[in-house]
Amino acid sequence: MSLGLCMDVHVPRPVTRGLRRRGVDVLTAQDDGAARLPDAELLARARERGRLLFSQDEDLIAKAVRCQREGTPFATVIFARQLDLSIGRCIANLEASQAALPEDAEGQIIFL
Repeated sequence: MSLGLCMDVHVPRPVTRGLRRRGVDVLTAQDDGAARLPDAELLARARERGRLLFSQDEDLIAKAVRCQREGTPFATVIFARQLDLSIGRCIANLEASQAALPEDAEGQIIFL
């Protein structure tokens, strides 16, 4: 069973479309009604749904680091700086995240 992805509001639409074309289960913050949620709530929401959270927002990754230090449960975050990866490379790396196991969906920070 593969884990679905939640996409933060900052993720470019071509990344989401490319993943969906490859059959990856993707839920955007916009589709989930979570586009305006604070980072802490977005991390909790993705965790409740058993999904990995992809973001390119440095504020969100800072919140995830604080949660990790404090021992607060949060969804595993996959992070990439906006200019560090091409759209194609981002899609390929996120598609590879589908090999993650359910126990991988919480408390980790993965940098692409």
